[in-house]
Amino acid sequence: MQISSNRMDLGFFKYQKEFEEKALEVLRSGRYILGPEVEAFEREFAEYTGGKYCVGVANGLDALWLAVRILGIGKGDEVIVQGNTYIASVMGITINGATPIFVEPNEYFAIDADKIEALITERTKAIMVVHLYGIAADMEKITAICRRHGLKLIEDCAQSHGALYDGHMTGTFGDVGCFSFYPTKNLGAFGDGGAVVVDDENLAKLFRIYRNYGSEKRYYNKVVGANSRLDELQAGLLRVRLKHLEEITAEKIALAERYSAEIKNPLITLPQTPANTRAVWHQYVIRCEKRDELMEYLEKRGIGTLIHYPIPPHLSEAYAYLKIEKGSLPITEHFANTVLSLPIYNGMTDEEQSYVIACLNEFGA
Repeated sequence: MQISSNRMDLGFFKYQKEFEEKALEVLRSGRYILGPEVEAFEREFAEYTGGKYCVGVANGLDALWLAVRILGIGKGDEVIVQGNTYIASVMGITINGATPIFVEPNEYFAIDADKIEALITERTKAIMVVHLYGIAADMEKITAICRRHGLKLIEDCAQSHGALYDGHMTGTFGDVGCFSFYPTKNLGAFGDGGAVVVDDENLAKLFRIYRNYGSEKRYYNKVVGANSRLDELQAGLLRVRLKHLEEITAEKIALAERYSAEIKNPLITLPQTPANTRAVWHQYVIRCEKRDELMEYLEKRGIGTLIHYPIPPHLSEAYAYLKIEKGSLPITEHFANTVLSLPIYNGMTDEEQSYVIACLNEFGA
């Protein structure tokens, strides 16, 4: 049996008629940039999350760096962020000239809220929370820290569409919630796409200005902005998928629950979630001290896996200038050496998952 690490085509085929009808509708409309589909998606996604305003942008990285820019964070400022995130989170900070201050993760792969305050200095301007793998971070503690120290709060929700903390959706706790609609996401487009969710009307207005070359009115540029617009076709297709997002999420939760119930191997550490959260399982990430051996073992049996992520940002070549030595973030680095993402995708069959579980349980026997 051959099982890919991910299957995006199945999500298309399930709603094929709706996707194709919407694509043709947009193509025939003659409106391709900042038209009615973008406006409708922004309204519907804001309503889904519980935020007041949504502004579509070109991708998740743009959402992050624009959030940092619009919140007035730049050179000489520091932003606290977890060490075990995807590098885009950090790029959102450094593109603006600010410095990332890395915090170790907790057992849920999230920023360890108990380690944040020790790193706050007079240069700290914000905390960036990453709801990694679709598991919500400890927002009660983190929002309290931000209030005590007068810090901005940016949520990286690239992997957490629909994830809940204490009944509220990620992306609605901070000043800005930043989303990616990369095709692999639970709410994925058919190309790049992103958005921000905010409660402040003025912030929403600024995002609309910055995403469109810095102009509120055509050819009248207030600031040096960007070309970062969610296009009409992607917005229309996202509207289709958004209608089915709770169904999509329920399916992935069921897959994750089965993995958690049936994988029984002392060599494998299963992911955990805090009691007051709903994880949406963008990835189902196990840990294994013999990770590379396990990955090879599964590959020989036709099972595709991925490592999210093999090189922590502080050890990447891109951030060598920060001069953070190997060993400085031991938990982050240990995770990088032991995490492995199992196949979990909409349309995965019982037979496929049974095979993955059986192979995992036989590993090392």
